[in-house]
Amino acid sequence: MSTPEPWLRGPLEGVHPLVMPLFFSFAQVREDLARHASGLSDAQVWRQVDRASVGFHLKHLAGSVDRITTYLLDGQLSPPQLAFLQQESAPDLTVDALLRLVDESLRHSEDLLRTLDPGALYDARKVGRKELPSTVIGLLVHLAEHTHRHLGQAITMCKMVRQFG
Repeated sequence: MSTPEPWLRGPLEGVHPLVMPLFFSFAQVREDLARHASGLSDAQVWRQVDRASVGFHLKHLAGSVDRITTYLLDGQLSPPQLAFLQQESAPDLTVDALLRLVDESLRHSEDLLRTLDPGALYDARKVGRKELPSTVIGLLVHLAEHTHRHLGQAITMCKMVRQFG
């Protein structure tokens, strides 16, 4: 019998129920990436087949989790975060390093989100240089959906580079 998806495995100790779906989302990302990126070569991970590479999607996923978490916790992006954003397309990491980068970004976000006050879910937040309006809960939802958007794109690209070389 196969293991149920993360969201069907029961509650996570030490995680507020309203934040828990994001943790399930992150667990699904780890598991899907481990399955779909397994066996890809470093060349394949950076190959572009009419689209951005697997490597870009993995670097962008890691960087965007970090950036959205920063906004969620009412912070502004640091110079290193802005620099990382500028080099997300650079083919400078191996498959293993990319998967570690994603995992480290997810773990760092999880560590920070464990401290989130559930009473702050509706608190206002500002996003980006233009300080666009959002809320904590809005950013939690966006963090999950944006992460899964790039997971899906990475999975599609993994399949394409396997098919086309």
